[in-house]
Amino acid sequence: MLVPKRVKYRRVHRGHMRGEAKGGRTVAFGDYGLQSLENNWITNRQIEAARIAITRYMKRGGKVWIKIFPQKSYTSKGVGVRMGNGKGAPEGWVAPTKRGTIMFEVGGVSEAVAKEALRLAMHKLPVKAKIVSKAEASKEVNA
Repeated sequence: MLVPKRVKYRRVHRGHMRGEAKGGRTVAFGDYGLQSLENNWITNRQIEAARIAITRYMKRGGKVWIKIFPQKSYTSKGVGVRMGNGKGAPEGWVAPTKRGTIMFEVGGVSEAVAKEALRLAMHKLPVKAKIVSKAEASKEVNA
């Protein structure tokens, strides 16, 4: 599972999830990509589940690129703990993903296999997404 090796601060603010992604909007490495249509946090477990779905469908042919990384920790307090007494302990890691971000890329397989693999991965993620080709993604950014 993806986790940072080390971080400067264990507990971070929640932040805002407004607007569109500034970078990471093009299919850079593969031929097809999975583009987010919503802003949301994606946990390291969801990323791993999507990765497994893609690689299993492709039968370990081709190559998969994961273009998001869970660098933000989220915290939670224990069950039955009263209000106050500071922020809770770090619970897990998330990748804040904005609208337009390419989350996964696939290359080295046919179009049908790539699209089906990405469709299966889409169901593992908490955001609406669409499958884009290298040409489509670059057109959208330049437009």
